[in-house]
Amino acid sequence: MSQNLRDFKVDIPRAEVDRLLRKLKDTRIPTQEIVPGAGSDYGISTEWIREMYDYWINDFDWYKQQAYMNQWPHHLVDINDQTVHFVHARSDRADAIPILLIHGWPGSFYEFSQVINLLTKPEDPSKQAFHCVVPSLPGFCFSSGPPKGQTLKHVAGMFHELMRCVGYSDYSVQAGDWGHWVGRELAANPTLSKHVQAIHFNWIPAPLPPPSSEVLSPREQQIHERVQAWLNSHLAYAQFMRTRPSSLGVMLTDNPTAILSFIGEKYDEVCNPHNPLTRSNLWRDHILTTVCLYYFSNCSNTASLVYFENIRHEKFPEEIVKKENRVTVPMGYTSFLYDTRPSVRWGVEQTGNLVFYNERDEAGHFAALECPGGFVEDVRSLVEMVKRGEAKAETSN
Repeated sequence: MSQNLRDFKVDIPRAEVDRLLRKLKDTRIPTQEIVPGAGSDYGISTEWIREMYDYWINDFDWYKQQAYMNQWPHHLVDINDQTVHFVHARSDRADAIPILLIHGWPGSFYEFSQVINLLTKPEDPSKQAFHCVVPSLPGFCFSSGPPKGQTLKHVAGMFHELMRCVGYSDYSVQAGDWGHWVGRELAANPTLSKHVQAIHFNWIPAPLPPPSSEVLSPREQQIHERVQAWLNSHLAYAQFMRTRPSSLGVMLTDNPTAILSFIGEKYDEVCNPHNPLTRSNLWRDHILTTVCLYYFSNCSNTASLVYFENIRHEKFPEEIVKKENRVTVPMGYTSFLYDTRPSVRWGVEQTGNLVFYNERDEAGHFAALECPGGFVEDVRSLVEMVKRGEAKAETSN
């Protein structure tokens, strides 16, 4: 049960911000590549980390980002003996629908910073408005760390209790990355799904069509190659967190440039490299704000527990098609080409009651930051379909 709902504000003491800057200025950043011509073939590139470091100490303004985050009401609430931090941005519209927005790793509540206002205050009054509830997963940012053995199925129950606590018995859900598994439990569990009107995912690790299939489209072939490359060459971070999270936490906790290297790299390698946004100062601000949140909240170690306590990546496709994990409520999915493992309709249909499907080739894993307009358009399209009665939940056989 939940109790002790209270207000919260992101307010990092100046002494902590000053200490961070001192540590950064006293840090030695590599000045040469691991081997000549390495680029990003061996991991994060020397050029990228140097550019990010220089921007951090010379141009990044934490106080500006902190003020931006505080434009929305923040709260803390105790659920199952844990403290859950969340943003609760209500719309002024009387017809607004509550929506639960769930992040993953290496994200945070800030991942939805570019879509909250678009959802709560649509410019077109004919478009659906939303009340946004944006929690921090247990162990992330200002939520307390989870107990030993807690899985994302447990978190689903906690987040349902959170929605009930703030006055919403029925609601929609949007989720990606590890948040996808929380959302899937909310939308598949026979008890919880009664309260979920619709769910939209921007990440579903569904099975892909056989690579030998003669009917693969050029996009599906490209996705096969991308997913295989990701599984073969980019999962060292996951292996570390799912085996030695505490050891990693010691390395990262008081080392801001290590956090930048470990989590910032993901924002660089799973975005659209041809999108001007991802080479802009705004994108650098998004990365550094996330890095600072991990650093100031001291969550680098506890955030990695989501890998240790939950299903391994190679088992995602077989787990997601199990009957108990099938989404029965109206489900939408947007396939972003530059994601870690984008899916296609063929596989997604096997995982739930798919009523909305779209493909977007302009963004990647952090779609709410990289493609906020398209992201909101797809979420809204799904919910409006349900509201018009064009999509309904599956009934049990």
